[in-house]
Amino acid sequence: MTRLQLHWQILIAMILAVIAGFATGMDAGIAGVTFYSIYEFIGGLFLNALKMLIVPLITASIITGVAAIGTGDGFGRLGTKTVIYYFATSLLAILTGLFFVNLITPGVVDGVPAGSLMGLEADVSNIVNNAQGRGASDFFTVFERMLPPNIFKAAADGQMLGIIVFSLIFAYYMVRIPEKHASVMTNFWQAMMQIMLKITELVMKFAPIGVFALVAKVVASTGFSAIVPLASFAATVFLALLVHTIITLPLLLTFVGRVHPLRHFQAMFPAMMMAFSTSSSAATLPVTLDCVEKRAGVSNRVSSFVLPLGATINMDGTALYECVAVIFIAQAYGIDLSLGLQFLIVTTALLTSVGVAGVPAASLVAIVVILAAAGLPAEGIGLILAVDRILDMCRTTVNIFSDSCGAVIIARSEGEQGVLEKVPAG
Repeated sequence: MTRLQLHWQILIAMILAVIAGFATGMDAGIAGVTFYSIYEFIGGLFLNALKMLIVPLITASIITGVAAIGTGDGFGRLGTKTVIYYFATSLLAILTGLFFVNLITPGVVDGVPAGSLMGLEADVSNIVNNAQGRGASDFFTVFERMLPPNIFKAAADGQMLGIIVFSLIFAYYMVRIPEKHASVMTNFWQAMMQIMLKITELVMKFAPIGVFALVAKVVASTGFSAIVPLASFAATVFLALLVHTIITLPLLLTFVGRVHPLRHFQAMFPAMMMAFSTSSSAATLPVTLDCVEKRAGVSNRVSSFVLPLGATINMDGTALYECVAVIFIAQAYGIDLSLGLQFLIVTTALLTSVGVAGVPAASLVAIVVILAAAGLPAEGIGLILAVDRILDMCRTTVNIFSDSCGAVIIARSEGEQGVLEKVPAG
């Protein structure tokens, strides 16, 4: 018997959660235990499992990704172009998301913060004070957090900016020590990454149960009033992703890569469909490589370097989504976001997107990190889980399309001929 794919399981769980939450409300129960408390307990376990993954998953992902660049020529011309492209497009994606989430304000319904409609139970006054205390002065605090005096304490306290910077520096020098030592460390972190991906897969197997509990809890306490802000949030993310995909990246292809964007869309169609169905940049990588080399005409020298690295550190759609999600949650709590706080969110989204593994729903881990940096409670992530899967499919498609655009642009900058000179067959 064929097992239902994860996204179908989550969709079914959401439908059942709406029915169960509406039927049980907050008071119904069995043997003196309310169903609402059961939803709350199971949902809390799922969130704790996500938090448990944060430090080892992001650390291993960054170290293995940066180490893959290698030494010598790896950090030469090709490596520099690749890293500049990835950070530039991720920043453009984040700024696009920032523009639309501020323009549409999905976390506000009829001039009122949507938190009350969506079952937020935290002490909003304390949250507002905590978040609004993080403003322009945090411009310098961000850089202080990048260099924590105690890296283990930073990990225990969830200060991931320091972990990210330490991981980048560690990986850079890890491949610059004698080979007999470097190989040991490389094998260790590659093994760590594989283990963390397996654990992430295990946690995500319980995602339908976690989503059921979190959605049922919201519906039980609010009825269907949470649908409006959720639909607005999903529309905001989709619109921002669409603009980045059909305007920003094609402009780069046209004016930097000097190729026809439509031909690139045609070349990458199979990989984009694979990314949409699997929600995994890593799982789509073999198809992406095939499309970029055989359909777009990029050399193996460029594609084999740029694309595997991009599947690890280039997450345009994910970075955009993280920014929109955190600001949406802040809006739902009724927080007036200062420019300083938005700068903090943008900076953290850019850095954490580097450490997001190319597997389904891994960005949820990064969002927890950004929420903490912005002074918001991790429980806020429960607001977006109901629509996370479909948006995950969309943002993964943008991720791999950006990777492929990078391969084409870098290949053209290296003087390669024959890239996208004819319409791909099929």
